[in-house]
Amino acid sequence: MSDALDQTPCLGNLCQGILAYTPHVGENITPITGLSLYRRIAQTPCYRAIYDPSLTLFAQGAKAVNVGGVDYQGMAGRFLISSVDLPVQSQVIEASAEKPLLSMLLSIDSSMLREVIAQREPQPVRPVQGALALGQAPLSLIDACARLVGLLDCPQDIGFMAPLIQREIYYRLLQTPQAARLHAIASASDHSHRTARAIGWLRRNYDQPLRIEALADLASMGVSTLHHHFRAMTAMSPLQYQKQLRLQAAREKMIGGLDATGAAYAVGYESVSQFNREYARLFGQPPLRDMRALKA
Repeated sequence: MSDALDQTPCLGNLCQGILAYTPHVGENITPITGLSLYRRIAQTPCYRAIYDPSLTLFAQGAKAVNVGGVDYQGMAGRFLISSVDLPVQSQVIEASAEKPLLSMLLSIDSSMLREVIAQREPQPVRPVQGALALGQAPLSLIDACARLVGLLDCPQDIGFMAPLIQREIYYRLLQTPQAARLHAIASASDHSHRTARAIGWLRRNYDQPLRIEALADLASMGVSTLHHHFRAMTAMSPLQYQKQLRLQAAREKMIGGLDATGAAYAVGYESVSQFNREYARLFGQPPLRDMRALKA
């Protein structure tokens, strides 16, 4: 029997659990800390989002994710791990009202993850490659995720049982070839952690001028070393990363009613014409036309 067939019963249980607690199309936040459930009923155009350090497991349907020109395709039985905050381009490519895209996202608790790693026998860890890690979920991982979602049926058990199942999920992930991503999240001393420090600063201060030397000092790294590890983790340079954050933030501000000039200055641009050019390059059309299309 193939792996895909082996996954079917477990994925069926996970689909039932997600369907039961996704009354809204899109994101549904749950009482379990860090757990969100998603239901999409139609294909979508490409849209921009930020992936925090997290696990995404796809139970049904398919979604394409692009980071820095690298494509990742999430489909039933696959999982994605992001170890740093990443601006991504996403597109739902397989979903309908009869067979929606169903997925779960679990934010990764680095303190809990470190405890799980410390309790395991030391394992060789391969260097982190690429901005995301995509893998085929083993049955044990799907089952643990289905049981975590199943706790929503028993709210009185969440406080005690959810942390136990989350630890099991981390343990199962650490047994996969994508374990290096989790070690990058948990480590407090290697290049991944120091690069993540620089990424975090950019997330909080995207509207400020970027001085690469100061960013390298913050990360306790040389400029060339920071560039190398930053690109390895995000598929972008620090400047490209900041630019994507600025443009995504500007788009959200314009959706909220701010005009293009005000949005450009609010996110740190000094030249409106440069903002318009870079916005069109990222989103495919100038700000005004993009807003009209979104409201159509």
